[in-house]
Amino acid sequence: MKKTALRVGLAALFAAWLPTAVQAAPPKEVRLDYAYYAPTSLVLKQQALLEKALEPQGISVKWVFSQGSNRSLEYLNGGSTDFASTAGLAAVLSRANGAPIKTIYVASRPEWTALVVPKDSPIQSVADLKGKKVAATKGTDPFLFLLQSLQKAGLNKNDVEIVHLQHPDGRVALERGDVQAWAGLDPLMASSELQAGSRLLYRNRDFNSYSVLSVTETFAKQQPELIEQVIAAYEQARQWAIANPDALAQLLADEAKLPLEVAKLQLSRTDFSNSQPGAEHVKALKAAAPILLEEGLVRPGTDVAGVVDQLITPQLAAKVIARSVAKAGN
Repeated sequence: MKKTALRVGLAALFAAWLPTAVQAAPPKEVRLDYAYYAPTSLVLKQQALLEKALEPQGISVKWVFSQGSNRSLEYLNGGSTDFASTAGLAAVLSRANGAPIKTIYVASRPEWTALVVPKDSPIQSVADLKGKKVAATKGTDPFLFLLQSLQKAGLNKNDVEIVHLQHPDGRVALERGDVQAWAGLDPLMASSELQAGSRLLYRNRDFNSYSVLSVTETFAKQQPELIEQVIAAYEQARQWAIANPDALAQLLADEAKLPLEVAKLQLSRTDFSNSQPGAEHVKALKAAAPILLEEGLVRPGTDVAGVVDQLITPQLAAKVIARSVAKAGN
């Protein structure tokens, strides 16, 4: 009961911090992306959880497929979607470069990226990548993972030849021998491991940022109630994912047209336990963010830590989660 009361109290406090603005009328349609790297989005779509919640209000739901965080953010910032499923650090990069977005929810904490080499590669360490071709998708978590990994090994992006390819093309380039390494992304990475024998050269969970849901500032101010409904549907999907790991793996396998063992490998690296944006997420993003400045990915002098503080917006998720906890406690 004490924990429930605390959650409700926090929700009330967070609500007081929400920006004051005249709310707009609810839209006739809400637009979300879904992605194989964001399994709860697949649950949400497949079970029509949001459609069931919004249909009585006359709001329809449109789904747009995203191949990576860069595409997801392009859709959001270009006005094609209202919600974007991305990696947390990619959202930081987008905000730092002028996109007025807010991260409102944490879908999961995956270890979805690593540096991958072919099964017969002589490369044994990140330092061995010097002078080699490495495929990566610019503006995504795997790309930033590559930069951080190089930095940790005493290298920088100029010490390798980065070949900018979308994630599926990066996998093909690796397996075809066009590049010597690839900054991979699940489920493509898991597929390459199991189907082509590709080897994870370097893993670092701390360099993997969280899977998050973001909206534009304008949408956050004008549609807080709708955002709460979307978060509530995501919470349903998350709880179902936790309770049904085998069914989740089958869903991912079916949607992404993957062998079941590939889906299971991806999900074995995914933690769905904490969906509330908070101090641990802020800390993780701030720890990783300096690479954006050091590699010239944001304007010189950008206060990246300040950008993270502006980006992470926990209020609406806190209200939804507190209501869910209170309901469960009754």
